[in-house]
Amino acid sequence: VQVVESGGGLVQPGGSLRLSCAASGFVGSRYAMSWYRQVPGKQREWVATIESPNDKIYYVDSVKGRFNIVRDANQNTNHLQMNNLRPEDTAVYSCRFLADRHYWGQGVQVTVSA
Repeated sequence: VQVVESGGGLVQPGGSLRLSCAASGFVGSRYAMSWYRQVPGKQREWVATIESPNDKIYYVDSVKGRFNIVRDANQNTNHLQMNNLRPEDTAVYSCRFLADRHYWGQGVQVTVSA
């Protein structure tokens, strides 16, 4: 299974970004896709999870009401819409695909700065 993220970048506070994560090479319908973020010198933090096939969704409290995760079942892809971004959201965001084991993408940089 290969996991590839896209969509990072630089945005001003209050702005929006959309991250995408595509998992290829997996056959099946039961899995979970999650986003984590990490700042240098700090522990990696879980951000959001969406489960398949039931589409149960979970968020860390700090992003509730600002981030929205959706799943494209046909392509084993999820999108993380991040709105009202804050400087403290700055981090490398990584996608984890969990099925028989977990698979990680390479990560994308999100920078929120004026």
